[in-house]
Amino acid sequence: MAKEKKLVESITSMEEDFAQWYTDVVKKAELIDYSSVKGCMIIKPAGYAIWENIQHELDRRFKESGVQNVYLPMFIPESLLNKEKDHVEGFAPEVAWVTHGGQNELQERLCVRPTSETLFCDFYKNDIHSYRDLPKIYNQWCSVVRWEKETRPFLRSREFLWQEGHTAHATAEEAVERTELILNIYADFCEEVLAMPVIRGQKTEKEKFAGAKATYAIEAMMHDGKALQAGTSHNFGDGFAKAFEIQYTDKNNQLQYVHQTSWGVSTRLIGGLIMVHGDDSGLVLPPAIAPVQVMIVPIQQQKEQVMNQAVQLLDTLKDTFRVRLDDSDKSPGWKFAEQEMRGIPVRIELGPKDIEKGQCVLVRRDTREKIQVSLDEVSAKLAQLLDTIQKEMFERAKAHRDAHISDAHNYEEFKQALEQKPGFIRGMWCGDRACEEKIKEETTATSRCMPFEQEQISGVCVCCGKPARKLVFWGKAY
Repeated sequence: MAKEKKLVESITSMEEDFAQWYTDVVKKAELIDYSSVKGCMIIKPAGYAIWENIQHELDRRFKESGVQNVYLPMFIPESLLNKEKDHVEGFAPEVAWVTHGGQNELQERLCVRPTSETLFCDFYKNDIHSYRDLPKIYNQWCSVVRWEKETRPFLRSREFLWQEGHTAHATAEEAVERTELILNIYADFCEEVLAMPVIRGQKTEKEKFAGAKATYAIEAMMHDGKALQAGTSHNFGDGFAKAFEIQYTDKNNQLQYVHQTSWGVSTRLIGGLIMVHGDDSGLVLPPAIAPVQVMIVPIQQQKEQVMNQAVQLLDTLKDTFRVRLDDSDKSPGWKFAEQEMRGIPVRIELGPKDIEKGQCVLVRRDTREKIQVSLDEVSAKLAQLLDTIQKEMFERAKAHRDAHISDAHNYEEFKQALEQKPGFIRGMWCGDRACEEKIKEETTATSRCMPFEQEQISGVCVCCGKPARKLVFWGKAY
């Protein structure tokens, strides 16, 4: 019993130290391990399985919208990176450079991709000639490198996995439409699959992507009230096209510049998943994304009838659910604690007494509720239960987020809300960058987004008191 207790006690309480709780969970649930390369992580099978499910579901949604997958090199010549001034300035502090090939110094430095806009532009310049070649709606699944000073598993590492979409269109309207479409795909995925509520909106000029005309984002709130930028979609207009001379001949035989977009989400979604749903016993995974939805735990498995029934139950469920049988020689109590640590949505307990009654016990990970179910009805009841868990996890996360949103009508209210109630603050903004910078410098809060659904909660800027232009969600962020 001491060992079983120790598994959970090794996790720091989230109320005591949220940052340490997070680190404990990603380690104890065996999602990651630290590598010998500082700032880079090893994603272990349990963590990578979550990423595979994210990939699978997002890839399906992308392809339904006309996306095709490609792969471009990971190296970018310095001269190519320098073609778009704002873009290179935005990424310069984080770029990793290759200077030698073997023993020989390279004639030109190669950047290890922090993102691939310049590579796609160079590719499109030679691949697009006529309006008949458009649109190009491409995406690649890959890793990128950004030499971050402060790193944290999944949330910010020097190399991370992501997808990056890069599209080219004949008109500005088509580019805007694609930018918005992808943002909504991201938002729907987060809410329907990750059970993570998000706010959809546009970034300010200060916070938009380097080189973009406009950046749209989805912002999620973590359990500690901090924001996480969960996904972004950028409208480039024709800025990159002019820098790289990407032109096409239109139907009137006139040369035109293409209009481009770029969009991406990364393994930081796994970090968000942990921080939105986890508890002091470890992970709590929504059924839609959980690599293992159901774990069968036999009680007194040394008894032949118990294991026979457990195997039979596994055969019954395996074609419908992601289910496993824990037939290890660990004690049931240890298995229960381990299943909770890994966030498996439902545990099925099956012992001699249950078999005598022709039943088993379903245990919810999220609420720990125990439900006795006839063995003949397990499959149907399990489907209903997983659906219920998915919906209720989203509703709880949404209720938590909504309870941690404050309205501020002036700067005093803004600072008071930050001190007393972690979360998002809704405040009007005059549009002046100086106010944004003042808020960040004095409070460390940043503008998260200007929500698409605008309201006029007051007529003046929350910082300077001048006439307001936009409602903004503000908050401290990861």
